[in-house]
Amino acid sequence: MRKSFALHSEPHVADIGGTELLFQAEVFGDEFMDSYAQLRDSQKKAGVDLENLADGDPGELRRTMRAVRLFLARQMLPESAELFTTLDVVDEAGRTLESFRDLDEAEAFAEGHDGARIVDRFRLPTRVMVELLEWVVELYGGGAGSRPTTSSSASATASRRTGRPGPAASPSKASTRTRGR
Repeated sequence: MRKSFALHSEPHVADIGGTELLFQAEVFGDEFMDSYAQLRDSQKKAGVDLENLADGDPGELRRTMRAVRLFLARQMLPESAELFTTLDVVDEAGRTLESFRDLDEAEAFAEGHDGARIVDRFRLPTRVMVELLEWVVELYGGGAGSRPTTSSSASATASRRTGRPGPAASPSKASTRTRGR
């Protein structure tokens, strides 16, 4: 008996507002799981729940989102990874003073410049970051059925209900008498 297995040879593409991020065609399972474990550990250590960001400490949120970016970048082709992980330190007018790939270096530089702040070069809404994370985990983690185990904060959100609920009672309500009626 013989079984053939196909390997992806073309990069996966995430088109985000017209910018294409290219992801590796294939990722070795152990490398993916190691980087996923690092992401999960950093999220636990920070105590950040990606589905409840309102309660998080801003500094810890920044570090957690940075860990998400680094995890995703490990799955990308180099040019996309560079765009995705570059941090710009900008002045009050929004002019770039210096660019970094390391958050600690960017923070140290920004502290030495009044009014400077750190921004991601490729800025994304948090919801897009979470959707991108879920897509990558499904893509390289083997699909929804064999996703790596994680905290509920990294789980996919429930599917939206479509249509409108009908006026009919559910079978359980129709067959169960209620006291006092």
